[in-house]
Amino acid sequence: MKHILDKLLESQQLSREEAGRLMHGIARQQFNEAQIAAILSTYIMRSINLDELLGFRDALLELAVKADLNGHNIIDLCGTGGDGKNTFNISTVSSFVVAGAGIPVAKHGNYGVSSLTGSSNLMEHFGYVFSSSNDKLRREIDKAGICFMHAPLFHPALKAVGRVRKQLGVKTIFNIMGPLVNPADPSCQLSGVFSIEAGRLYSYLMQREKKKFIIIHSLDGYDEISLTSRIKTFSPEGEGLLSPASFGLPYNTAESLHGGDNIREAAEIFLSVLENRAIQAHKNTVLANSALAISCYNKNISLYDSMEAARESIDSGKSLECFRKLVGMQ
Repeated sequence: MKHILDKLLESQQLSREEAGRLMHGIARQQFNEAQIAAILSTYIMRSINLDELLGFRDALLELAVKADLNGHNIIDLCGTGGDGKNTFNISTVSSFVVAGAGIPVAKHGNYGVSSLTGSSNLMEHFGYVFSSSNDKLRREIDKAGICFMHAPLFHPALKAVGRVRKQLGVKTIFNIMGPLVNPADPSCQLSGVFSIEAGRLYSYLMQREKKKFIIIHSLDGYDEISLTSRIKTFSPEGEGLLSPASFGLPYNTAESLHGGDNIREAAEIFLSVLENRAIQAHKNTVLANSALAISCYNKNISLYDSMEAARESIDSGKSLECFRKLVGMQ
């Protein structure tokens, strides 16, 4: 293991096998915090390559606690984070809108590291109890149309590096790994990434697995559809570009997407969308992300019809009902 660490610190790239062994070593706590910080810092200084990404992912999935959701044809909406934009919890609230539109969601998330409030912070604030129990997750999907999987409960390596990641406070290789290692192995994914380079790596990997997917990156740096710029997309059909006009929506300003300065403010923004009293920029952003997820899940639905389905989910109160059912089951 020391040989692999030395290789990394000498700015050499790892093979797929070496990357897998390194991740196994992290999960088994064979490195102290200083060594973990050095490993993470290496990938702050340079981008991960495809072999390393595959090796890390292989190991994380081998080590993972599996989530068996009875064969549900499910979707996950998850971003890498690490874009430094401190937006409100767009993918989390969009997950409930998609569930309200009748599509089963298995949301994978974690505490915020490079952002103030991650999806796990938000769900915990509302009283959601994290669990890796398959029975609990299945009941939630069946009753509420959505379940939430707190990543460290399923991935030992994430638990091992959590403290160091928090101390570093910037995006690391574990940001890019997050959407790729959902333990429920969803058949469909809407994944936001912090760079075009990461989007191409994701696309290559997901195409190999024959999944339905759309990977998104707003060209001004957001790992979601921000409506502040055009949006680069990657899917089994190839690469593309969308704009706010593609959704029939106006451009947002960056300031309008601020996620609040504490967990209470973040929670208020989250609820305001589900309760259909949000400012227009917040609602429009959630509608766009939700609509793209709906159209990804059901290729027979146009983006226009997906927008209508997302809007109806919010306006009818169905998305709020999914949230209340999920939290009420705890």
